[in-house]
Amino acid sequence: MELHTEIASLAAQLGAILTNNELTITTAESCTGGGISYALTDTPGSSAYIERCFVTYSNEAKSQLLGVTPNTLAEFGAVSQQTVQEMVQGAANAARADVAIAVSGIAGPGGGSLEKPVGTVWFGFYLQDKVLCEVCHFTGNRAEVRVQAIEFSIRKIISLLNG
Repeated sequence: MELHTEIASLAAQLGAILTNNELTITTAESCTGGGISYALTDTPGSSAYIERCFVTYSNEAKSQLLGVTPNTLAEFGAVSQQTVQEMVQGAANAARADVAIAVSGIAGPGGGSLEKPVGTVWFGFYLQDKVLCEVCHFTGNRAEVRVQAIEFSIRKIISLLNG
């Protein structure tokens, strides 16, 4: 698989920031299916800042691997601020990472609703014990939504790391 040029460039930029600051990163991915971790590990030298990442597509995986509570999933759903907040904290803890990205969304073509249409993606960002969550509404087909989510998440964590 070849990365989009922009994503590859962003991943290399993020890798340099992590290396220069001696920080580690992990990801907890649902709708992106490991795309963020693929982009990050495509950068040579990434073993210096990545030890492990998580693809938690099912609710069971989110609970077992990241500690997302069944109550959170039942009350708010997998695509919610509450879920990505628990995902990102759980990933950071499990990987003992300084920085973490969590993603859960509806890439389509099905699965959307009036409340959460296709293209709705929640992000959780963990940076030095602080968590920030954000929702985006992307357009396009399944692949386009996923690529936009991958690019957004890398851009956002770069922005957060740069203060």
